[in-house]
Amino acid sequence: MALEAQARAAIRDAVNRSSRKPFHWGGLLGYEQLKDIAAVLETVAAEEPETSYLRKLGQRVQGVVDTYRVNAEDVQTAQEWLKRIASCLRYPPADPAAADETLSSAQVEQEMTALLAQFQPDLKRRPAQAALYAVWHRVWEASGPDWLHCYDIPGLPPDNLALEAVFGKLRRHQRRVSGCKSTRKLRDFGQYQVLFLADSEEELLEQIRQVPLDVYREHRRRLTEAEQPRRFLHRLHRDTLSTMRQLLEQHARRRAELASDPDPPKSDG
Repeated sequence: MALEAQARAAIRDAVNRSSRKPFHWGGLLGYEQLKDIAAVLETVAAEEPETSYLRKLGQRVQGVVDTYRVNAEDVQTAQEWLKRIASCLRYPPADPAAADETLSSAQVEQEMTALLAQFQPDLKRRPAQAALYAVWHRVWEASGPDWLHCYDIPGLPPDNLALEAVFGKLRRHQRRVSGCKSTRKLRDFGQYQVLFLADSEEELLEQIRQVPLDVYREHRRRLTEAEQPRRFLHRLHRDTLSTMRQLLEQHARRRAELASDPDPPKSDG
């Protein structure tokens, strides 16, 4: 039952994948995850009665995959065109130091105009591509030339996201150290606040050693148990097929153990 609950958790996670736009689309990732889950559940043995729940679960997942196949293909094509737009703008730059110095705003504008002419989706039957088509034309015609100055100024990046990422990393570190949500008062030496509780490194180590080893190990065990669902989802996102196969292998081993046990423990119910 615990392994079957993990399979349900994998399906729930697939239909609630978060997005980090513009290039990380949770809907597409969730659909691909559901496809892999359905492919693995299809391999469940049909001759064993203990697998009936997994077989029914696989049928439901496969039904959802078949229902949304056309929508997923539409969204996938829209994402591919979005990546082509980003490639035309040389965004994000892989290595700012190795930027093409011969690139000019006129060249980027010419490439973007040609790309716009190539994108001719079915506006009636492909809603995702139609939405991209409308936004792309409106934004480029309204403010496209204003984006191109960075290509004529050496050393000027197309955005300030790298600098914002550095600030964000510092703020997150200060919040972890201080436990405060606001970082307004921790702009200077926020990451060293923990050292202010001790006059020296030796005193700081002595304070840490005041926690009994058994208590530390118990809390580490509880933390590991609490992190197991998150770790399962992390493995699921990285490799859905192998993670689901391992889950089914554990399910099969557990079925074999229960079948070989002449006196299984009775439940409280």
